Amino acid sequence: CSAIDACKTSNGGCSAKAECRRTTPGKRVCVCNAGYTGDGIICIEINPCLENNGGCDRNAECTQTGPNQAVCNCLKGYSGDGKRCTYISLCSQKNGGCSEFAICNDTESTERTCTCKPNYIGDGFNCRGNIFQELLRDSNTASFYYYLETLSIRDIAGPGPFTLFVPRTDILKSDPRVKDWIDTGVMAQVLRHHMVGCANLLYSDLITITNITSLHGDPIHISYSQNSVVLNNNAEIVLSDAVGTNGVIHVINQILVP
Repeated sequence: CSAIDACKTSNGGCSAKAECRRTTPGKRVCVCNAGYTGDGIICIEINPCLENNGGCDRNAECTQTGPNQAVCNCLKGYSGDGKRCTYISLCSQKNGGCSEFAICNDTESTERTCTCKPNYIGDGFNCRGNIFQELLRDSNTASFYYYLETLSIRDIAGPGPFTLFVPRTDILKSDPRVKDWIDTGVMAQVLRHHMVGCANLLYSDLITITNITSLHGDPIHISYSQNSVVLNNNAEIVLSDAVGTNGVIHVINQILVP
């Protein structure tokens, strides 16, 4: 007589995911393979993510990759190896995409708010100061700013409101009269003729009026022709409505002469 091997046929009735082990003749036990759980007859794949997030950080996603195997990946807004995830401050990198003149505040893991600093206006992504400051930030108006600084003209640094008609930088640099005005001491009067006090005149306002008075005291005639606003029948507004905290800037293509 020979002993009956209970595991010889059909894995002894054990699960395909189990090992059949002979004990005594005609007897056996079924033991689930590594990564599986059950009584050996039925073996179920173990999902480690179901318990304690698979050992991953609470700010990580656990993804099962096989029997009792998983990988951990930090959630958006966090960095690390998945076992340990550290919050990434959006505001710590390039001010969160906010303006350099804005305050960035982290709100949630993937969100932040941008708020313009005091004395600036805007949506947080584009913040503007007073028009004196704004002149320097635009290459079209920077030369006008330098002439104001050189001649210590600070009128438009006050509370305003003011409206500026600023000749483009290339116009100021190429007009030979500018040197003569500086040499004869009248450049300050010319610059003030491009400023209007006590008024925040947008382009939409300018098309409705015909005359305004500059800080120099002389009138500026306004006409509207061929969809353009023209000053003193000569200077056309080519860029408009650069709004600051104390007024508005319009760029023109000619110098206004008192």
